[in-house]
Amino acid sequence: MSTSNRKDCYTEITTAILADLENGIRPWVKPWETGVGTPCRPLRNTGEPYRGINVLWLWSVAARNGYRSPYWLTYKQARDLGAHVRKGEKSSRVVYASLYRKTEDDDAREPEEKRIPFLKAYSVFNAEQIEKIPERFAAKNSPVGRIPLDIPGAERVREFFRNTRAQFRTDQEQAYYSVLEDTIYSPPLSAFPNPDRFYSTLAHELTHWTGHPSRLPRKFPRAGVGLSNYAREELIAELGAAFLCADLGVNLTPRPDHTDYIGHWLQVLRNDKRAIFHAAAVAQQATDYLHAAQPEALNRAA
Repeated sequence: MSTSNRKDCYTEITTAILADLENGIRPWVKPWETGVGTPCRPLRNTGEPYRGINVLWLWSVAARNGYRSPYWLTYKQARDLGAHVRKGEKSSRVVYASLYRKTEDDDAREPEEKRIPFLKAYSVFNAEQIEKIPERFAAKNSPVGRIPLDIPGAERVREFFRNTRAQFRTDQEQAYYSVLEDTIYSPPLSAFPNPDRFYSTLAHELTHWTGHPSRLPRKFPRAGVGLSNYAREELIAELGAAFLCADLGVNLTPRPDHTDYIGHWLQVLRNDKRAIFHAAAVAQQATDYLHAAQPEALNRAA
């Protein structure tokens, strides 16, 4: 991919998310509900969930176009199924990181190989843009996250949180994570209007918990004038909660007190076109860390 195309990827995705935020819309909140109202990440044709920035991007595209199927396929994948993309449909780009190896030869020293990261992209279509696609790709047949349904719904979520070995105190008036005490504080479940909001809150604070120096210490890009690492960390926690809730089958419910962060996120994204990519990558890393703490039977893909 050329340098201009790489810049286009950063610009296209950041610009779209900025537009949503400017309209008061967090594109990671409830765009993943399928035909049966089940939270779900965007899925490849194999059922494998997308990761990182592609989750946000495909959620955003689906929300704008009203797609309810979580499945996304390339033109060739659709054709191999005996289906075809409907005439006039517009594709969406998904990206992945790759490495370019360059050897620098200096007469004064041994040749040195440099590994330079860059983005590649390819085009996909939602299952609802494809005609004659097999019934299994319909919204009503969407799988539920990554956790098997043979564990009762509420208990499997509680078990997931317990398996992280994080310290929880659910007897407070406010929800927050104390890095000094390495403890997550929250009001009790009974203080929330529904269990989804309680577990959404814990997922947010648990993402903060992963950033403890003994686990996944954060490494932020150098902040520009007026750019706050605090705002970046809150964005990571928001995205981590969205990813985790989608995996667990919990409807993400944003906390009212986080509305004020939107202005800070707008400032960050306007000044750094790669900020949302970095935040999504760190949020994915945090979610992976939490899944790795689970027993194999609980954590296997659906």
